[in-house]
Amino acid sequence: MAEKEGFRVYNSMKQQKEIFNTLVPGRVGMYVCGVTAYDLSHIGHARAAVNFDVLYRYLQHLGYEVTYVRNFTDVDDKIINNDSAYAVDGDVYFSVDKSPNYGQLSGQKLENNRAGERVAVDTRKRNPADFALWKAAKPDEPSWDSPWGPGRPGWHIECSAMSAHYLSYSFDIHGGGIDLIFPHHENEIAQSCAACQQSRVSYWMHNGHVTNNNEKMSKSLGNFFTIRQITERYHPLALRLFLLSAHYRSPLNYTVLQLESASDAVYYIYQTLQDCEDALSPFQQESLKEGPERKSKTARVTPAAQECISKLRSEFQSKMSDDLNTAQILTCAFQEALKFINSSLNILKKKQQKQQLSVVQSLIELEKEVKAVLNILGLLSSSTYLEVLLQLKDKALKRAGLEESYVLNQIEERKLARENKDFLKSDQIRAALTLKGIALMDVGKETIWRPCIPVEPVQPAQPVEQEHKTLPVEQKTGTTG
Repeated sequence: MAEKEGFRVYNSMKQQKEIFNTLVPGRVGMYVCGVTAYDLSHIGHARAAVNFDVLYRYLQHLGYEVTYVRNFTDVDDKIINNDSAYAVDGDVYFSVDKSPNYGQLSGQKLENNRAGERVAVDTRKRNPADFALWKAAKPDEPSWDSPWGPGRPGWHIECSAMSAHYLSYSFDIHGGGIDLIFPHHENEIAQSCAACQQSRVSYWMHNGHVTNNNEKMSKSLGNFFTIRQITERYHPLALRLFLLSAHYRSPLNYTVLQLESASDAVYYIYQTLQDCEDALSPFQQESLKEGPERKSKTARVTPAAQECISKLRSEFQSKMSDDLNTAQILTCAFQEALKFINSSLNILKKKQQKQQLSVVQSLIELEKEVKAVLNILGLLSSSTYLEVLLQLKDKALKRAGLEESYVLNQIEERKLARENKDFLKSDQIRAALTLKGIALMDVGKETIWRPCIPVEPVQPAQPVEQEHKTLPVEQKTGTTG
């Protein structure tokens, strides 16, 4: 178990990193704004889901009991009873003038908030910044009965109601996309404090945007790719690794090359684990035959392997405890561990049985450590290593626009060309496939193929055009919530 004491997170409210301490020892209450599901989710939404899932997993790794809540709709009339809201024609609005600390999270000042810019213009409002807690029913919209007539909860009330119901008015972490700081989270604070003066969130955490050509990816701009579009061409693990490739608070610029690199990295990881599993299988079967007596003969991990394991643990903990710094998390010590596994596999083939035991034990412990890191990052699939490798190969063929039968046929043609000493044709076949992201590997007398980063990556279909109806300005200010 990692050390809890050194874990630091960036608190948007204080605009600085702080040591993480819980309100209740050993327990974490965590609420994250989910997607406003009026259309297919794009990879900007996926980033928030992935980043906060990693936070949840890491907190569990630290030994915390975590209650993780998101997405629910409710309404609470305590705010009206406290004279912080007013009803107009079946709508209920929160009066921002009743909230003396309004703007503390975002730094926005009421006098700087001009009608029509960030909130919908409505002459019935006492202040242009007042926001809807409850909206009167409209034709063809879902609605529920309330003291103010049929309607539905406003955009902001659902999160306050849900977090208070499941976590109480005071809890540890509230997260979401950076675009939700204002007005959504600012409004949450105002209405929650109006309902309960003791309402408090210890740490506000926000993830950065996914950008396309360095412009925020969003439905309103029409420059987005849906999760479905990406996962039709790339393995979900590749998308997840891409989303973790930058610090969660930093912008993450989408490029096809980055997705190709992530896919290639996932393949290398799983091929290494598959090779390790194949090599260890005979030894593990032999160990089962020998029974309990084998335990007394178990060899120790080699000093070099122990050093590799210690370095991996130390580097991973150092990065994760520093505000979940997943940028380059699977480089350096992690890559060294994979290389150590591969070199140990080569050594294993050459060692005598007695000498093999320490190498086997080293591989067992290294594989365990690598899997622990992948599990915390959500990169350890429930499928077998081989199944993931086959899925990655299928995606690579789809991106290349090829059938595997064609690739196998090209391998045979290349084999004949080499036998006839037509090395030019042999090289041309290999180069043509590499161009499309298919690498040919000569292993002894056999040639196999695996995915690789194509010379000219192909962009997915153009971003989906908006098909959903135009939403009120107030709802469009955030992509999640």
